[in-house]
Amino acid sequence: MNRAFSRKKDKTWMHTPEALSKHYIPYNAKFLGSTEVEQPKGTEVVRDAVRKLKFARHIKKSEGQKTPKVELQISIYGVKILDPKTKEVQHNCQLHRISFCADDKTDKRIFTFICKDSESNKHLCYVFDSEKCAEEITLTIGQAFDLAYRKFLESGGKDVETRKQIAGLQKRIQELETENTQLKNKVQDLENQLRITQVHASPAGSVTPKSPSTDIFDMVPFSPISPQSSTPTRNGTQPPPVPSRSTEIKRDLFGAEPFDPFSCGAGDFPPDIQSKLDEMQRQRWRGSKWD
Repeated sequence: MNRAFSRKKDKTWMHTPEALSKHYIPYNAKFLGSTEVEQPKGTEVVRDAVRKLKFARHIKKSEGQKTPKVELQISIYGVKILDPKTKEVQHNCQLHRISFCADDKTDKRIFTFICKDSESNKHLCYVFDSEKCAEEITLTIGQAFDLAYRKFLESGGKDVETRKQIAGLQKRIQELETENTQLKNKVQDLENQLRITQVHASPAGSVTPKSPSTDIFDMVPFSPISPQSSTPTRNGTQPPPVPSRSTEIKRDLFGAEPFDPFSCGAGDFPPDIQSKLDEMQRQRWRGSKWD
């Protein structure tokens, strides 16, 4: 590895200044990973980092893991590493934090750059595998540095401060979005736990007893299946019991058996009364005969 970005005035760049200043240049590559390095630049530093990440990737490949693909978006503001499908930003390396960039002359697919992490202040070396564009990507990052440096000279350093403020705001927005997502997930978990608690609190198969329906007179309708005596009316009074009806013995209104003097036996009355009954029976028989 022997190429570091430079700011030569006579350098012929590959892209227009507007493409890097107002937009970005996208590239597809495989991401071998990042590792901490002791120095912010140096050929030997990146060579050791590449050797280390290649060995780690070889082990993961033997375990069946594929090297993840990423999309690089290069502009005068930095290098963004995104998921090519979801476009989710995995790493945002601001340009003023990148201290070294190079491609490997022994392996033309490999290129790398060193960037200082904004949170830990550690120098991390990012290593990529691009089959055709390794050298081109390195030159594009160099052109972004050249344009950013010229813009810095023109603005007297104010543009750099503005970019730092914008980067800080973008980072804060991302943190708030992450916090909002975590809060939504927490609320959803609490709602699920509340539903489970309510289900366990109510016994399975329990049915809330319903009050019987009443008619327009506020009385419980008669049901021959269930006796009315077990269900009081709404006003607190108990309905009178329904007398049992017998098909063998007929009773009068007062619940007594009706008297029939002609169906009684002879030994049921005194002799004088029994003689009068016999006479009435004979007269009744004669009357029915002549009829």
